[in-house]
Amino acid sequence: MMFDRILIANRGEIACRVIETAQSMGVSCVAVHSDVDATSKHVQMADLAVHIGGNAPAESYLRGEVIIQAALDTGAQAIHPGYGFLSENPEFVDAVEAAGLVFIGPSADAIRAMGLKDAAKALMIDAGVPVVPGYHGADQDDALLADEAGKIGYPVLIKAVAGGGGKGMRLVEAAGGFDEALASARSEALNAFGNADVLVEKFVSKPRHIEVQVFGDGEKAVHLFERDCSLQRRHQKVIEEAPAPDMTQDMRDAMGQAAVLAAEAIGYKGAGTVEFIVDGSGGLRTDGFFFMEMNTRLQVEHPVTEMITGVDLVAWQLRVAAGEGLPVAQDELSINGHAFEARLYAEDVPKGFLPATGTLTHLQFPKGARADSGVRAGDTISPFYDPMIAKVIVHGPTRDVALAKLSAALRDTQVAGTVTNLSFLGALAAHSGFAAGDVDTGLIARDTGVLTATTPLTPAHWARAGMAAFDLDDPKDEVGFNLWGPLRQSVTLAHGGEELTVQVEVSDPNTQVWYVEKAKVTAKRVSGRWSLDGAPAPFVAKTAEHVTVFDHYGIAFDIIDPLQRDTSAGGDGNVVEAPMPGLVKLVSASAGQKVQTGDRLAVLEAMKMEHALLAARDGVIAEVLVSEGDQVDAGAALIRLEEKEG
Repeated sequence: MMFDRILIANRGEIACRVIETAQSMGVSCVAVHSDVDATSKHVQMADLAVHIGGNAPAESYLRGEVIIQAALDTGAQAIHPGYGFLSENPEFVDAVEAAGLVFIGPSADAIRAMGLKDAAKALMIDAGVPVVPGYHGADQDDALLADEAGKIGYPVLIKAVAGGGGKGMRLVEAAGGFDEALASARSEALNAFGNADVLVEKFVSKPRHIEVQVFGDGEKAVHLFERDCSLQRRHQKVIEEAPAPDMTQDMRDAMGQAAVLAAEAIGYKGAGTVEFIVDGSGGLRTDGFFFMEMNTRLQVEHPVTEMITGVDLVAWQLRVAAGEGLPVAQDELSINGHAFEARLYAEDVPKGFLPATGTLTHLQFPKGARADSGVRAGDTISPFYDPMIAKVIVHGPTRDVALAKLSAALRDTQVAGTVTNLSFLGALAAHSGFAAGDVDTGLIARDTGVLTATTPLTPAHWARAGMAAFDLDDPKDEVGFNLWGPLRQSVTLAHGGEELTVQVEVSDPNTQVWYVEKAKVTAKRVSGRWSLDGAPAPFVAKTAEHVTVFDHYGIAFDIIDPLQRDTSAGGDGNVVEAPMPGLVKLVSASAGQKVQTGDRLAVLEAMKMEHALLAARDGVIAEVLVSEGDQVDAGAALIRLEEKEG
């Protein structure tokens, strides 16, 4: 019998996603939230909400016992974990079931079986699933690992057995670099996962990351075809698609069968993903794919599978958790068209994809695209959680059509109030190699320069920002221009470190002439729509201090008030500042210490990542202004260097 009420032990877009499906099935939903999430979208959508603690995940979303008590107190019969946080924690599953509740996901035993990469690969070998040649043994002697690497043949990949997200992973091109890479991987793995054990594998040339969606009822399983997740940056997925380009039917059958064997080998229940590394150097071959790991939960990229199969995977999760068997047989599943998903993040691409914060003053997605989002206009991207704004998902009858729809959807997505990776995603969607289906996990790293290039601003962009700054694009508010004539008014705008004072003459309510340095831009309004030198004027979003022009994926301008200009600002390299709000994880500098350009002085933890703060010049530390464990705001002074002599 279907549940009356469930609790979602998560936040953000996945909590919203689960609530939408559950409520459509007549199931009441309980949300949980931290302090900062009290008015968040998932809380507003839910039927009930329970406060579970402070902002840091360890104070809220990782407190399993508090979440279980919230479920009991609100009469929930089951808990959906979403992804991340407690979704792959077998101890949490045991505790949920011990409390008499249903965990909407696999058993604790299944999670444990796939939790450690080395044990999982041994299990897959027994089940007949192909694995990458490598050493997955328990003996972690350094000399033994180096010897095994030699047997496998370089290049090899060292990977943390308890790893994820690229942490504890090092590529070793030749034997001479093995010892240093091993020590580095062990250290990072110990810090990230509390486990320094590693495995060593053959590094696959031109690797593709292709994964298979599986679904089981505890005994039998089916697969819902594959997703290609090869477009990655530092082992993090950026754009996913389904099905995989150039996939042959023989290859699809072989990978699907292997994924089902993997799921059935552990009695898998619910939605899961079997990830394979594929050697794409000679085209897709049935002997060229290898088991990498199994994610025992719903994946971030599950919507592309839903789009090509017509299946609501969350609905299936609820039905199977409530006691049903598999909803369909394998031969009842088929592929319809092609789908893409792009992950839209608040991050500063020119600064090395640095996670960003900010209040979303404007957020709008185009019609014709599915946007899974956990935020709305007015919400703040906080430093405590992943800075995802949305997943933009499209579907088309062919890959070419779907890719064209993705490009259009990204171009028409409007975000203001924070920097984003929107232009980077747009450049990826337009990449010729990606368009041809020639993808591998190294594509972004090879072409980073092209993909992150900025588009030069035109005088029309400055003019459009000036119109918004003066409210001259609103015919009902001709502020300061009630006497028409040649009088020029000026406003100072800034973008990307460049500052310009632009001027305007308004001759009538429908005509403006803008002067941007030596250029002249004529704005005319016809039938209620403005044009700039004959081209339609882009849409804008405006606050008291900022204007965002929605062209080239969003161009943000600051409106400068000369009377309030901060004359004290100066980038002389003497002060190391926090680039974002975060926790000071490490301070490795002390007063009187000599440092060189590029030396690591401190580590700031924010947005689930660690960021090294480096010396901008050679010098001597004059003062350390923070301590480890301090929570700091963006722009806070952390370390000061002595003034340069002379």
